[in-house]
Amino acid sequence: MPNFVDTSPPGQCIFCRLIAREIPSAMVYEDELTIAFMDLGQVNPGHVLVTTKRHADTLYDLTDAEAAAVMQTSRRIALAAQKAFPSAGLTLLQANGAEGGQTVKHFHMHVVPRHADDGIALSWPRKEPGPQVLGEYAENLKAALREFVN
Repeated sequence: MPNFVDTSPPGQCIFCRLIAREIPSAMVYEDELTIAFMDLGQVNPGHVLVTTKRHADTLYDLTDAEAAAVMQTSRRIALAAQKAFPSAGLTLLQANGAEGGQTVKHFHMHVVPRHADDGIALSWPRKEPGPQVLGEYAENLKAALREFVN
């Protein structure tokens, strides 16, 4: 469980202050929409956070352009991390809301090089509702998706 939770108001959160250069960071990349910097709590060497420059609490608050830019930057960081810190795997992790495990209320993506036995555990209770229920879930999502796709 994380031991840091940033409860600052939007625009004053730790990432906004970092983006504004009010606090130091080990920055590795910046473009028009995103910024990438070393996570203070390195899980493995090369653990980087990619975030939007504009304050957005969660994925739900991003524009399509920001979402695309974060993924593009995350891929670039992953490629660089693989070269600088060769690893057997990679985890991209993005959490929304306290219930999702988000500790800083500013959208961000973790780019984490992975190694065997590195101590990271991602687990959840697997449920298998069956084909009929999965079909119902799919129909509900397709109906909701119509609002967001042209």
